[in-house]
Amino acid sequence: MRLTELPRTTSFRLALMFLALFGTCSLLLFAFVYWQTVGYMRRDQDEFLQRQLTFYSALSPTDRVQRLREHPRNDPGTRRPSGEFDAQGNWLVGNLSALPAELRQANHPVDFDLVSADVPVPFRGYATQLPDGHWLAVSQNVHDPREFEALLLRAMLGAGLLTLLFGLIGAVALGASSMRRIDAITLAIRRIVTGALTERLPVQGSRDDLNRLAREVNSMLDDLERLVHEVKGVCDGIAHDLRTPLTRLLGGLERAQRRASSVEEFRAATAQATEEISELLRTFNALLRISEIEAGARRAGFSHVALAQVLADAVDFYQPLAEEKNISLRLHGTASHADLTLWGDASLLFDAFANLLDNAIKFVPAGGQIEVRLDAEQHAISITDNGPGIPINERKAVLNRFHRNEPSRSTPGNGLGLSLVAVIAHLHDMKIDITDATPGCRVTLSWPPRQ
Repeated sequence: MRLTELPRTTSFRLALMFLALFGTCSLLLFAFVYWQTVGYMRRDQDEFLQRQLTFYSALSPTDRVQRLREHPRNDPGTRRPSGEFDAQGNWLVGNLSALPAELRQANHPVDFDLVSADVPVPFRGYATQLPDGHWLAVSQNVHDPREFEALLLRAMLGAGLLTLLFGLIGAVALGASSMRRIDAITLAIRRIVTGALTERLPVQGSRDDLNRLAREVNSMLDDLERLVHEVKGVCDGIAHDLRTPLTRLLGGLERAQRRASSVEEFRAATAQATEEISELLRTFNALLRISEIEAGARRAGFSHVALAQVLADAVDFYQPLAEEKNISLRLHGTASHADLTLWGDASLLFDAFANLLDNAIKFVPAGGQIEVRLDAEQHAISITDNGPGIPINERKAVLNRFHRNEPSRSTPGNGLGLSLVAVIAHLHDMKIDITDATPGCRVTLSWPPRQ
């Protein structure tokens, strides 16, 4: 982490932006408080001076002189000096010894200084000319209010500087924290790019935007890792499962080429080769169909599907095959839930049910039973048989391409039926579960209630 990169981080810039916004609002608030406080104090001072001047002006000359002579005793600290002066400004009475020029020139309260012990002291005063030409002046010591104003201003400036300082520290801390997290994410991405598909972006405990993004990317990486493993598995499966039929096909054609001496022998070799090629084409068509479904292209054709009708059609389609093998195939729950709909593709759902029924009929022995049940309350469809079942350690593997639970691989098939069911279920946000039916196997397709 380099400090020179801090100004380029979004967190640092956002922190500075909010600091500037908060600082501006605080400055305006402080200015308003200062203006209101100082204005209130000065209005209070001016009102006092105005009352004093009105009081003295309303007295008779004799009473006014008497009051002004008594005023020094009531104002020993000369906090509020007052006095009367002749027309030329010479002192006549009171404890205000001189008439400042500022008071004579202004017809409103003004600030002026009086020297006390060689130290200028701030005062605020008001003077008016009486009818006999004399000047009457009143004043008030404003040293304490001015000190309070200065203290208030210094406090506001200090608070502003502290806010700026701590805001900058917070911006640096946020920027540094963001850089550390981004560096950790960048390093994880570099490891993933170099082939470490099991690596995941670091996620902290909070639910902020970076963690939300990291969780979504991790979910995408989970799918990517799964797809990569599936592609590898498909390649391995193709190499393993198609090698045998291709070898048989090549061997049959070579034998026909070397040994066949009649039309009938060539026709038999050609028929066998055609059968092998047809099986290969069915395998490749199944792979292409799975890839098409996994790409999500079929979602564009989704609509509200009558689930009971699709399930009944699949059962009706396989009923003759079940009867041929003397297997009892029964359907439950569709009559009472005929109005149940699911958002999906009717053709794909039919394929999923058909593959499950085909698997069940293929492995259930003659005289066995298969029950298909639609349970709307549990949002599930189950297909239960009393065949040999699937071992616990094979229940996830049978959903992979080309995996077959029969080591000898003597039963016809290419190991893609349940893989197609799993892909269709994933496309429809369904969950597929394989459990024991004691005896037999139960495959359950369930979907969330929101559907």
